[in-house]
Amino acid sequence: MQMSDHKGAHMVLDALPPAKALSADHGHDSAPFREAFRNKGIEPCIPSSRNRKVPYPYDRALYRQRHKVENLFAKLKDWRRIATRYDRCAHTFFSAICIAATVIFWL
Repeated sequence: MQMSDHKGAHMVLDALPPAKALSADHGHDSAPFREAFRNKGIEPCIPSSRNRKVPYPYDRALYRQRHKVENLFAKLKDWRRIATRYDRCAHTFFSAICIAATVIFWL
């Protein structure tokens, strides 16, 4: 079953570690989502969607740093085991991601 990123993000909101800011893409632009971040003391760095009449301000320099995370996910998808998610257990899958990220970091 497919689930939207927005629903998944709400599910892990309580597990977020302490942070000053959190960068997300246009898909997470909603007032309740921004408010949930602010209630946890996290400043959202989310550009407004095109249909928003009054856009929210955001830190453009911080948002530009998202490409580093996006590049890591793109490189992780090059690993067949991770892209196809052969592992059934979440902890085994997470271990494979950690190993792949370590190798990617050192290459």
